[in-house]
Amino acid sequence: MANTLNSLKRLWSYLRLYKVGFFLAILCEVTATIINALFPVVVGLPTTRIAQNIAQKQAIDFDYIVKILLVITFMSFICNVCYFGSNALMSRVVQRSMRDLRRDISHKINRLPVAYFDTHQRGDILSRMTNDVDSLTNALQQSLLRIISAAIGMVSAIFMMFKINPKLAWLAMLMIPASIIISKVIVNKSQQYFKAQQAALGDLNSYVQENMTGFAVLKLFGREKDNYEKFKVTSHKLSEYGFKSSFISGLMMPLVQLTAYLVYIVVAVLGGFLVISKTITLGNLQAFIQYVWQLNQPMGQVTQLSAVIQGATASTKRIFEVLDESEEQELSDVSALADNIQGAVSFENVSFSYEPNKPLIENLNFDVTPGQMVAIVGPTGAGKTTLINLLMRFYDVTGGAIKIDGVDTKDMKREDVRSLFGMVLQDAWLYHDTIMENIRFGKLDATDYEVVDAAKAANVDHFIRTMPEGYKMKIDEEADNVSLGQKQLLTIARALLSDPKILILDEATSSVDTRLELLIQKAMQKVMQGRTSFVIAHRLSTIKEADLILVMDQGTIIEKGTHDQLLAQNGFYKKLYNSQFADGKE
Repeated sequence: MANTLNSLKRLWSYLRLYKVGFFLAILCEVTATIINALFPVVVGLPTTRIAQNIAQKQAIDFDYIVKILLVITFMSFICNVCYFGSNALMSRVVQRSMRDLRRDISHKINRLPVAYFDTHQRGDILSRMTNDVDSLTNALQQSLLRIISAAIGMVSAIFMMFKINPKLAWLAMLMIPASIIISKVIVNKSQQYFKAQQAALGDLNSYVQENMTGFAVLKLFGREKDNYEKFKVTSHKLSEYGFKSSFISGLMMPLVQLTAYLVYIVVAVLGGFLVISKTITLGNLQAFIQYVWQLNQPMGQVTQLSAVIQGATASTKRIFEVLDESEEQELSDVSALADNIQGAVSFENVSFSYEPNKPLIENLNFDVTPGQMVAIVGPTGAGKTTLINLLMRFYDVTGGAIKIDGVDTKDMKREDVRSLFGMVLQDAWLYHDTIMENIRFGKLDATDYEVVDAAKAANVDHFIRTMPEGYKMKIDEEADNVSLGQKQLLTIARALLSDPKILILDEATSSVDTRLELLIQKAMQKVMQGRTSFVIAHRLSTIKEADLILVMDQGTIIEKGTHDQLLAQNGFYKKLYNSQFADGKE
């Protein structure tokens, strides 16, 4: 309960930015509800006058009845205008508030550490940003005004009932505690299923996103049936929780309506006796019975919206869980980035672990002078990519220091550290835009001439000009309309355009053919000229010219030196090298 109230308070922080429209919408809703509450009394006036005329054997007072009908028409017009105004204003407020919420989630995602994305499914994160916000938006637009209207309608109906006849009013009031008890029991039971439903929806989105990304591999290995069966299991969970949550919450309305019908029957019978005994007029009894329905209708509205409200409550908690995640923290007294970075890098007693009790890297030491090419080799899981993650401050070291030109990277802003690096990854990433804009991503203010110049240096200009529309050709969503090698060349052009001080090449040639490998190597050599560079490579033939080769195993540098020096040592590196060539030669 405390978490729900806290979520509502935080939700109000978004709505209050548009409080003028919010309170105007409420004012319109209140006005319409009060007018609606007066309808039974006004509608009962002609009935009472007609009954009096008949009882007194007088002519029907049509002038009076016409006047009342005109009043009813005017009240209906004002009531509907107010309802329209409240809905229009509230929709505007909700949409703008949710726009702000989406903006904050987007900003938050950009400030979260890489570790968050390593431990959370992308589909679930996407579900929180889209489905959960949509669920909250729909609930606010559908439910907020109805709840306010219901509360005011109930108070108005109760007031008017006591004004007509207190004894009958106390009898009618019995439906309120009965409805509250029924609602509380059902909500407590159904809320757990609504939470499970939102979590299952996140799992389903994750599964679909994962399978769509690897659809070609799925088809290749004929895993359609297996994946379909797994999808059925995941989908069945969502269906099961959705059914249970909807079924249980759906019991609320008929049970609440049942109490209303019982009260209605008792009031009608007792009211009939009171009319006969002339304790109340026939018109007032008619009005009172209408107020019983007006008291029941708001409770029915709330019970109808119960599923929407509970789903939105679960969604709100999931949204704020993301907003409450710890962000990348910066020191207050960070060092300014030097004007002329040379690119010297040193690891001094660096230790790191993803989990406190499982150290991965311990007391790692090495120095790189400006302009050196450093190759990092070793078996899978040796810590090569982790070392790069530490260098880029995707993770912070748990011990020791990484220094660039003698300055500890922890004493620098993360964005300053990362601005020094250019990266070419094994999995080349291109986004849905033109080739020109994909290359320009490395330097957003680059001119078209600079982009073309970088493409020429990366040996990709010729390929681009042979494509439809050349530099204006759009890369599709999965970048499937260009080959893997062409993607690599485009990312090299992007890195070259950014003019980084330090370059990182992570398995950049591991998935291409020999001809493209030579082309990519030539492009990389141009990029690496005059820059400190770190190269992670499985093909050891590509790093023979490296100034320094670091051989890693289980998070430790077990050998280091040049290619010839390491072969002469007749150690781990030589075994790796010989394993790639049958006779030990290239």
